[in-house]
Amino acid sequence: MDAVLFDFSGTLFRIESPEAWLRAVLTETGTPLPEQELLRAAKELEAAGALPGGAPRTGPVPDELVPLWSVRDKSAELHRAAYTGACRQVALPVPELYDALYDRHMSPAAWRPYADASEVLRALRERGVGVGVVSNIGWDLRPVFREHGLDAYVDAYVLSYEHGVQKPDARLFAIACEALGADPRATLMVGDDRRADGGAAAVGCAVHFVEHLPVAERPDGLRPVLDLVPRKA
Repeated sequence: MDAVLFDFSGTLFRIESPEAWLRAVLTETGTPLPEQELLRAAKELEAAGALPGGAPRTGPVPDELVPLWSVRDKSAELHRAAYTGACRQVALPVPELYDALYDRHMSPAAWRPYADASEVLRALRERGVGVGVVSNIGWDLRPVFREHGLDAYVDAYVLSYEHGVQKPDARLFAIACEALGADPRATLMVGDDRRADGGAAAVGCAVHFVEHLPVAERPDGLRPVLDLVPRKA
């Protein structure tokens, strides 16, 4: 393999829980909310799929969000509108919280790398393998990698909102391979979404899937990647 492409959320990093997300924003904004109300709102936000990178919504997309939801990763504006719209399906004490929640999820403090992410990325760098991050997202995730000390191992970031194209569109994977100077047929795509990340197969990439689990429940899910990318002779 000449290169490895990684998805971001659920693959290299995991977002905080809906409860921690809401609790952090209430603290940051100085907004009081009784504990039972906080827990109720956190569960409703999770069910609405309001936390980007979190669990998918459990029911149908509301009619007013349908035009946004399937294209939400194509621009920063669409992404914010879709997720703040999902948040607004849940009653919160003050309207300012909806945008504050969206802003919080872009903070490096809201994300944790999986335990083996640094080890695997460092090993790939030592093997001379190019590393790219290909993400469906509406904001710049580079500060998250910098804050957690992983940016030094990434050679290229290909983010959907910067190109107006979202996975599984094969064009996004082709852009990533070109950025790395890698032959897609000698490139591995690693992700947690079989539909979105599986789109890499259309350009000839091999694909390996990991489970989108909480960080504590997946301590070594990335290590098999190293078995798929042997050391160069």
